[in-house]
Amino acid sequence: MSSELVRRSHNNNNTQTDNHTSSAQSNSSSKSRKPMFVTVLSRLPFLLVGIAIATFLFHFLPSPSASIVTDDSLELALPTRRVLLQEKGRVPLGLKTKRQKRIVVTGGAGFVGSHLVDRLMERGDSVIVVDNFFTGRKENVLHHMGNPNFELIRHDVVEPILLEVDQIYHLACPASPVHYKFNPTNVVGTLNMLGLAKRVGARFLLTSTSEVYGDPLQHPQAETYWGNVNPIGVRSCYDEGKRTAETLTMDYHRGTGIEVRIARIFNTYGPRMCLDDGRVVSNFVAQALRKVPLTVYGDGKQTRSFQYVSDLVDGLMRLMEGEHIGPFNLGNPGEFTMLELAQVVQETIDPNAKIEFRPNTEDDPHKRKPDISKAKELLGWQPTVSLREGLPLMVNDFRLRLLTDSKTIGDKAASAA
Repeated sequence: MSSELVRRSHNNNNTQTDNHTSSAQSNSSSKSRKPMFVTVLSRLPFLLVGIAIATFLFHFLPSPSASIVTDDSLELALPTRRVLLQEKGRVPLGLKTKRQKRIVVTGGAGFVGSHLVDRLMERGDSVIVVDNFFTGRKENVLHHMGNPNFELIRHDVVEPILLEVDQIYHLACPASPVHYKFNPTNVVGTLNMLGLAKRVGARFLLTSTSEVYGDPLQHPQAETYWGNVNPIGVRSCYDEGKRTAETLTMDYHRGTGIEVRIARIFNTYGPRMCLDDGRVVSNFVAQALRKVPLTVYGDGKQTRSFQYVSDLVDGLMRLMEGEHIGPFNLGNPGEFTMLELAQVVQETIDPNAKIEFRPNTEDDPHKRKPDISKAKELLGWQPTVSLREGLPLMVNDFRLRLLTDSKTIGDKAASAA
């Protein structure tokens, strides 16, 4: 009995102790909550004032970039281009306060392309050359290597490429029968570069050709003439390819709003042409320098018009920087028969050079002469270098390259022996 009373007494003491502890904890918790609530409540007005100030600044004060749009940036803002607006003052590394054009030239290591690159570099632009060196040569742009404004990319435009540029001069396409019959690339390359222009909002210039007129029934040829082309002939891969390229260019312009320009180039000559590309001027000059007969196809009465490369480059740049889409004929309206051209080459290089006649090639146009009235009126352009002025400059280049090639062959033969 006494032990039971002891246990009950012990249990009652424990219960009282537990109740006392629980009560103390509850009082302590309530005391700690009260100051925290009071603190939050006391700071609430400051929080509301901060939110109100931030809302006012966000909604009612003008954005810094909205007040610095200049005429130049509006001029450069094409439909799909993301324009970078720069504030005066400190400029982040890699950006420039003065707008510098970033230009890609496909086929920029080729004959016409390399001369165009020279002019763009001289003007102070940042130039990217894209070339697969099928007909182009690294030597044509070697003098720009090391210039921070120049980049060279070995790439075939039949594959897409990702670049950030303002303008695209699309020259990449074999232009001589020897090369374009072997590797016709007009359509796919043009499609890829138009896709690039669409993505970055660049202005796109297509170098088309007088071959879109085929064997013309209209003389001289104006841009309104639709041509007389054999769609299944041996030259159709080039003729129809360029016609399709023009179609794609205009469809992209109408469908996506990109700015485009189209130039139809007539026969062009000058330094850096391929020595053996099958084109008449380079053929005659190389043959005369090598002391072999000049080969005239057919009766030699078919006509061509020949412009010096510097005139063409000037026309391309005027077209790109102008406000007119085109197409524009770019050529020299001075007309020569093949026999007359052979005689000019004889006078320039070797009066004793012989002329040899051969059967004419298939689908060879009989007459070719540009009507450049449109280019004169809208671009303020016309050629200034005559054939007799420009041909000696080309001859000097060919002579030097033939001598270099002969020396290289002689050195290799000597080392092999």
